[in-house]
Amino acid sequence: MKENQFVISEQHEVAPGSYLLTLDGDTSAIAGSGQFVQLALPGKYLRRPISVCDYAPGRLTLLYKVVGDGTDRLSRMKAGESLDVLTGLGRGFQTGACRQKALLVGGGMGVAPLYRLAKDLLAEGKQVRVVLGFNRASEICLEEEFRALGSLPQRSASLDTEDRPCLDVIISTADGSRGVKGFVTDAIRQLETAAADAFSGAAAPASSQLAAAEASYDYFYTCGPMVMMKAVCELCPTDGQASLEERMGCGFGICYGCTVATQDGPRRVCADGPVFTKSQLGW
Repeated sequence: MKENQFVISEQHEVAPGSYLLTLDGDTSAIAGSGQFVQLALPGKYLRRPISVCDYAPGRLTLLYKVVGDGTDRLSRMKAGESLDVLTGLGRGFQTGACRQKALLVGGGMGVAPLYRLAKDLLAEGKQVRVVLGFNRASEICLEEEFRALGSLPQRSASLDTEDRPCLDVIISTADGSRGVKGFVTDAIRQLETAAADAFSGAAAPASSQLAAAEASYDYFYTCGPMVMMKAVCELCPTDGQASLEERMGCGFGICYGCTVATQDGPRRVCADGPVFTKSQLGW
């Protein structure tokens, strides 16, 4: 963990009430996708935890939604202003758990940490399918950024040549205004059905759909509302990882204010997570 001053490089609204924030500063403590930072905001006692959307040496990108006075103040800050930031917090996603084909499922602001995760998986030569769920079309964030990842050349893990692993992006909206109508689970079911039809050459029974689903991805990663992640874990036949969202105090394990129940007993989301496996959560 490191505490540093970061300077706002740019900030813009990407959907009503949702902002993409770019900061310049020391990112050396960030070890991988799925970690988070804690921002100290003017006039607020507790820091605000925000997932790392992307990072590079000297640059940090965050996606957040205005949900209260603190994030409202953050949204009004301008380029050149500085923020006190704790970096290197939390245990992130383990990309090695995926053998070759990953399914990434995000809901709302939960899409943020999946962006860097997708980059890391592609860099390892793995195939990535992304399902992004929102309430309505106006709330969609990062769709084009995810699609742009699919156009970047990546090195295949199995071939000593430049090869671009597959990256598909599927959008779902609860009101049907864009993409698949319904929840992310509806989009996943449609993918399973399509895969089963291709697998069998005709309408397939449930057993064939399950086999096709297992063939289309060998591991999943999810982040978003708790009810969504539980539904994803129940639907997906493979093991996977879920990034939990909880109210936090310290952000590094001292206050125990973000403790959740797991199969291994109480665990702190900030220090033991935020990423836990499906089997750990018992979902």
